[in-house]
Amino acid sequence: MIRDLLRDLAAALVAALLVVTAVLVGTVIQREDGTLYVGWPPLYAVAEPHVGAGTPAALAVAVAVVAYGPALAARLPWRALLAAAWATATAWTFSLALVDGWQRGIAGRLTTQYEYLRVIDRFHDIPGTLRDFTHHILIDSPGHWPAHVAGHPPAAPLTFVLLDRIGLGGGGWAGVWCITVGATACVAVLVTVRVLAGEVLARRAAPFLVLAPAAVWMGTSADGYFAAVAAWAVALLALAVTGGTGRTGGAGRTGGAGQTGGAGRTGHRVWAAAFGSGLLFGLTCYLSYGLTLFAVIAAGVLVLGRERVRVLPLLFAGLAVVPLVFTLAGFHWWEAYRLLVERYYQGAGGLRPYGYWVWANPACTVLVVGLATVAGLRRAGVALVRQRGQVLRSRDAPGPAAEPRLALLVYAALLALLAADLSGMSKAETERIWLPFAMWLLAAGAFLPRPRAWLAAQATLALLLNHLLLTGW
Repeated sequence: MIRDLLRDLAAALVAALLVVTAVLVGTVIQREDGTLYVGWPPLYAVAEPHVGAGTPAALAVAVAVVAYGPALAARLPWRALLAAAWATATAWTFSLALVDGWQRGIAGRLTTQYEYLRVIDRFHDIPGTLRDFTHHILIDSPGHWPAHVAGHPPAAPLTFVLLDRIGLGGGGWAGVWCITVGATACVAVLVTVRVLAGEVLARRAAPFLVLAPAAVWMGTSADGYFAAVAAWAVALLALAVTGGTGRTGGAGRTGGAGQTGGAGRTGHRVWAAAFGSGLLFGLTCYLSYGLTLFAVIAAGVLVLGRERVRVLPLLFAGLAVVPLVFTLAGFHWWEAYRLLVERYYQGAGGLRPYGYWVWANPACTVLVVGLATVAGLRRAGVALVRQRGQVLRSRDAPGPAAEPRLALLVYAALLALLAADLSGMSKAETERIWLPFAMWLLAAGAFLPRPRAWLAAQATLALLLNHLLLTGW
């Protein structure tokens, strides 16, 4: 026990040293030639100690989760736990954002010169704008899109256009949308962990998903919203490949199917979950090009599921819908991506040194997921190596199957993140860009004993980051 704890602390220390090195080396590079284009390497932030209206609420939420989170997560009825997790994650994210004030922390974030709300008026004719979208990606094209619009498929700006059309226009509503929807990502991860690795591990993961340092950025960028869409795509896929009931490894293996109206009704749920997952995966790919790497996490879910062959036709049918709609409307994803790569190297992406960011990006991720997640990943790796033969066993089967199954899921997310890192298309700002992947790493907290101490470390990191730095997103 003590030896494992020392190894956890050693892993956390190595991660902390990586962050310190990234700060020191990055500061030198930025002062010498300015090629990092960030104010506080490796984060897109500037040093500005401050407190705000959200400070008391953030402290209260942190204390409450550290003190009561693990016990409540173990005792609450499952549906009540999901509701409590969403509500608490929402409160945590809002309170951290309000440390910077309403305008600077929420309402003004998506209205800057780089953001989506700057182009709302250019979508008065949505079909026409979609047909013309690729003509404005390159920085030397007439009326080129702002950086974030050019850097994403049109489903991202179109989300805020549609909000504006229904009367929820402006930065305030956009910020509230991103925080409220983004906070559901933790619920989607909990649902996935429960059906793939069992309820015990899901309950142990819940406080770590709620009290995440990632909330510093979940409340300040549209990537929190993207994270939720991607997370629900994975959750629906997990429900589909495990029979749709969320209680067994397959339909009809226990009384779960009969309790919900028979095998036919369960079958309909499986098909609906598979088709819905495909729809959301398609939408995910049209919110962010980089989130195509969620295919790695989806592959991990398929490996862990029993019904994967049966659900694939409906999954692919759903997956085709969003691409088909956008293609028929005149937007061509591959052409836009090709132009994005060119635009990327026209701007700061072409100047930022790969040799620094390829290892500094993981340092950013340490700050997003916290040292507790690093220690949890160490334990997950040990479980995966020692019990690899148990991975393909149902979580309901006798034997220690649950831990290696969860380990496979979190390491699939880590693999996707590393692929994004090596691609060279994620140099800097990954504290925002990699939020969808980071949410899945947080589930590694389920492996940790003494959760209150680790949760306190997570909360302290988030509060220090939010109060000592002014983040750009």
